[in-house]
Amino acid sequence: MKRNNKLFKAIPVVTALFFALMLTWYLFYSPTKNFSQTVPGLDERGKGNLLSEIINIGEFFERFKNSDTSLSDSWPRFRGPDYDNIYKTGNALINDFSGNRGEILWQHQLGEGHAGSAIFDGKVYLLNYDEEKRADMLHCYYLRTGDELWRRWYKVNIKRNHGMSRTVPAVTDDFILTMGPRCHVMCLARESGDLLWSIDIEKEYESETPLWYTGQCPLIDNGIAILATGGKALMIAVDCATGEKLWEVPNPDNWKMSHSSVLPYTFNGKKMYLYAAVGGAVGISENGRVLWTLPEWNTNVIAPSPVAMPDGKIFFSAGYGAGSMMVQLEEQNGKFSTKILSQYKPRDGLATEQQSAIFWQGHLFGIMPKDGGAWRNQLVCVHPDNPTNIIWASDKEHRFGLGPFIWADGKFYLLNDDGTLHIIKADTRGYQHLDSKVIIENGHDAWAPLAIADGYMVLRDADKMVCINIGN
Repeated sequence: MKRNNKLFKAIPVVTALFFALMLTWYLFYSPTKNFSQTVPGLDERGKGNLLSEIINIGEFFERFKNSDTSLSDSWPRFRGPDYDNIYKTGNALINDFSGNRGEILWQHQLGEGHAGSAIFDGKVYLLNYDEEKRADMLHCYYLRTGDELWRRWYKVNIKRNHGMSRTVPAVTDDFILTMGPRCHVMCLARESGDLLWSIDIEKEYESETPLWYTGQCPLIDNGIAILATGGKALMIAVDCATGEKLWEVPNPDNWKMSHSSVLPYTFNGKKMYLYAAVGGAVGISENGRVLWTLPEWNTNVIAPSPVAMPDGKIFFSAGYGAGSMMVQLEEQNGKFSTKILSQYKPRDGLATEQQSAIFWQGHLFGIMPKDGGAWRNQLVCVHPDNPTNIIWASDKEHRFGLGPFIWADGKFYLLNDDGTLHIIKADTRGYQHLDSKVIIENGHDAWAPLAIADGYMVLRDADKMVCINIGN
């Protein structure tokens, strides 16, 4: 077979020409010629991640119907009337799910989230992110039937981030206060739903929205809105009636907003607001003066609120390996200080990841986090003097994930991640499981705080809210 010598000799020449052309293209073609240079600071990081969209907080309103006011019981805010997650009205509630107990009375489909409800005089208030309208929406429902009475909302762009809305409204005789996923605050007149004032905390205080959106439930205390802003101020107070700023607490160390909520607390006759920020914990007087700081309690993800006890002990806890800290608040001649009594990892004692512990009959009760060692996801009981000594734990058959729980009528009602509601006898001596029932079929991520009023319980999973009758 004869070889084509001319073709064979041309191959090196063609190859060399090809590589010469490629080298020329590489040297002179700019693939970024249509790109614009990014100047540091234009994305506004460190200034609250501000977005260019215009958000008209509370812009839209729609009323559907009115309701009677025959119901008078209330669960008006996060953790109830006394901020302790204890239902104290004395109404008898069910001990088991025999018969048709625990049947769903009404339900509503929601946007993905973990926001709980507030109940006031027979009305249920829920802040929900409506994915179709792309709006933060405050709904008002009638507790008996679930009929929607009215809604107020505003457009805001939010992407799914393992849920969106996470906060419980604060409700009083006169006002409703909400805080949306991106720190938009809305204050309404309770009876009419009229918008009184609003604050864009992201924009006004150059605050950084927490990792999984806002988890701080807003607080109304004697007609004053108390909000932990982070950014340019650590905490602010606003007159609910007028929207006037009463005080702002400086934030020289740039502590950031956490997922935790502010707790009112009185110690030795001094009223203060406790808050666990990203950067440290703090006690602030009711006129906006810093009484004490605790920079030693500093972790990046804090969801549980501080749990304060009458003798000045304050229990701090957080998930993701942070563990817990027990602190003794002390006062001498009007000056306050803190003393760390114990600090430990979650496998060594009581720790909570998402739900705040409950203090009852001199003991603390909490659901252990997933990194709680042998006690993982179990309900446990400890004494505040020795929180590393587990007095009792539920058992391996009763692990509860991150579910919420509430004390009522001598029992704990505890909702598992999958929508199963458990009834547990409240006892400092041992664990006694009374009954359980699947309330939400195929439920998932049922983490929102529970609410009870007039014998009704309102609960939810990631995308469905239901109401059941637990009156006995």
